[in-house]
Amino acid sequence: MPGTAKVSQVTQRTQLTPVSVTVAGNGAGLVLAHGAGGSVEANYGPILDALTAGHTVVGIDYPGTGASPRSETPLDEDWLADQLVAAAVAEGLETFAVSGFSLGGPIAVRAAARHPERVTALILTATFAHADTRLALSARLWRDLHAAGDIYRLAQFLTLVGFSTQALAAIPEAQLGQALKDFAAAIPAGTPEHTELVERIDVRADLAGITVPTLVIVTANDALVDPSLQRELAAAIPTAKTVDIPTGHLPMAERPEHWQQLITDFLGSIEPIEPATKEN
Repeated sequence: MPGTAKVSQVTQRTQLTPVSVTVAGNGAGLVLAHGAGGSVEANYGPILDALTAGHTVVGIDYPGTGASPRSETPLDEDWLADQLVAAAVAEGLETFAVSGFSLGGPIAVRAAARHPERVTALILTATFAHADTRLALSARLWRDLHAAGDIYRLAQFLTLVGFSTQALAAIPEAQLGQALKDFAAAIPAGTPEHTELVERIDVRADLAGITVPTLVIVTANDALVDPSLQRELAAAIPTAKTVDIPTGHLPMAERPEHWQQLITDFLGSIEPIEPATKEN
């Protein structure tokens, strides 16, 4: 789902593959897998500057969002995982952690399963291994409203399931209408392919084989991806630790600093400490 902030200090380019690539920062590798209807900018923009302070960050926009052209065929999770890894390797990253938000979670899992020599850690937020009935019905309604051209009502629906009750209550009534219009304008053309993949993807068979350090950040007030579905994924990964964040589905909109701190603290706990440089 789209977030609200704009990415700054990032170079974006399109490679020969049909996805746009965002690259920024210096340091250990961190690869970003965004959610359905989102993009690197939409989902990670509010925390990107903080992430790039100590990492080389690489992300791709899935077909039909950001600067990536829309796909003419259904999206394939293996292809997306391979594109994610290929983008990082093209930037000179031999190994890297992968952060997956929402649909980006199972894509990150597939990347770890298909490229175990590359992926060193996983950070999975507001995510799932497969769609339960609630998520499948939501993805179908999301797609149907888009197909009907009822984009404003789609924005209302995504706002309702994307934000916590507390976050919605904090939006002044006078600003809500414009916020919905802005949200509607950000809904990408690739929404049908993204939501179809949400309904279909299933990485449960991969979870027991994940051996890298994994943090599952559970969005505790999530009305789209139920927290129980997030905990189910975590329970199936032998190395997973869980931590709750008190937000709806969009931590980048409700508590960006808290979300960023959870990610960077986890990375700091598993990454080797650089030896101090001796002064002459």
